[in-house]
Amino acid sequence: MNSSFLMVLAVFFPILCGLGILLAPQFQKRELLIKAEAVGLAVTAALAVLSLLGGDMQITFLRFGNDLKVYFRLDGLGRLFVVIISIVWVLSGVFSFEYMKHEKEEKRYFGFYLMVYGVLLALSYAGNLITFYVFYELMTLGSLPLVLHTKTREAIMAGLKYLFYSLFGAYLVLLGVYFLNRYAITLDFTPGGALDMARVSGHEGMLLVIVFLMILGFGVKAGMFPLHAWLPTAHPVAPAPASAVLSGLIVKAGILGVIRVVYYVVGAGFVRGTWVQTAWLVLALITVFMGSMLAYREKLMKKRLAYSTVSQASYIMLGLAFLQPEAMTGSLLHVVFHAFIKSCLFLSAGAIIYKTGKTNVDEMTGIGKQMPVTIWCYTFASLALIGIPPASGFISKWYLASGALASEMRVFSWLGPAVLLLSALLTAGYLLPLTIKGFLPGADFDYKSLTSAEPNRTMLVPLAVLAFLAVALGVFPNPLTSYIGQIIGTVL
Repeated sequence: MNSSFLMVLAVFFPILCGLGILLAPQFQKRELLIKAEAVGLAVTAALAVLSLLGGDMQITFLRFGNDLKVYFRLDGLGRLFVVIISIVWVLSGVFSFEYMKHEKEEKRYFGFYLMVYGVLLALSYAGNLITFYVFYELMTLGSLPLVLHTKTREAIMAGLKYLFYSLFGAYLVLLGVYFLNRYAITLDFTPGGALDMARVSGHEGMLLVIVFLMILGFGVKAGMFPLHAWLPTAHPVAPAPASAVLSGLIVKAGILGVIRVVYYVVGAGFVRGTWVQTAWLVLALITVFMGSMLAYREKLMKKRLAYSTVSQASYIMLGLAFLQPEAMTGSLLHVVFHAFIKSCLFLSAGAIIYKTGKTNVDEMTGIGKQMPVTIWCYTFASLALIGIPPASGFISKWYLASGALASEMRVFSWLGPAVLLLSALLTAGYLLPLTIKGFLPGADFDYKSLTSAEPNRTMLVPLAVLAFLAVALGVFPNPLTSYIGQIIGTVL
């Protein structure tokens, strides 16, 4: 089968399956619903993997006039995101089979869950800025029901906040698309950029403002200050598997948008050394520190992890802002590592909530005695996020710090590594207490009151796989680092 056709199937098969689940009345039966969801996830993942086997390919399936088209083209960066999305989405989906038993409206959840999988694959396959924008908006609309799922007042307010912030960011991006369509040779994703410098001449200042607004617009989804507030509001109210993919993947859609604009449409050379780069670095550093500090002060488990995502996503933005090969390597590595780590952490929180009903960190003393496998998975993921060698987070942070030092950007070359180190210490401060109190509750603790609360294999296997990846990719980073180096070699 033609690889280009497989891309289209990988996108539209889960969207159509999700619509079928939402509309067909027979899926009210839980057993049939779970089977349909499992088949949808498995077939979509298989189609996505098969689409990677061909070389660079493209297919156009919608055209507006002579210049604007919606089309897919698979490149190295797209392949990386397809793999990350498929692994996390399938594992979180499997976890959901058991977890969603205590949630209502499973039919709606699983229908939209499948649809968003297809939309995220479309973002990875997008061959130009028009295609990316269309599916970026669809991602927001498709993921909104995951946030609103419980339909409580808190969930509705969080969903509206998520929607308004996302639409505001998307409109900033749309404004940029209008201008780039005028000043770029093409809106196709071209490694190194596609600006027409003859047209740009005399309008550089205006175009820099537009690029900065686009970074801010995509930065909304990535949780970058000052438009980050939706993230710690939305995560605590969504079901835990939805929080896992919101944090692990949907946040990365904003980062992918920034990469595509700066490195594939505008070109890093146009931004390097300008006020845009300086402002971008400042906002990223503020977000890294602020997110870590707020997570350290937060007691609600899922909200703590949400603030952590605010911080960790800006690690990636910081590396991208240096416009330097080593720093960009660290950013793309952290895209991969953070997706697995944070999904594992949110699913661990979900397992605790599902089995014990506890949501506050202070309530979880002795939880390691009740749920040893779950808390060990949480612990390994935590060590990876902190950056303890040889876990994966250490590798990405090493490249980020090395790239910052090599950038020779005066204050930022040393301030970047200093903030990363401080953030790592704060990360240890807000993640490890649960492990310590969970396994070592103290001599005065009433051990007799504890009962085993370990979840079943449907929940434990995804946790174990994600925890394994969080550590193993740090022990054996060379294949991934080499692949990312090839991507960076084409844009810098």
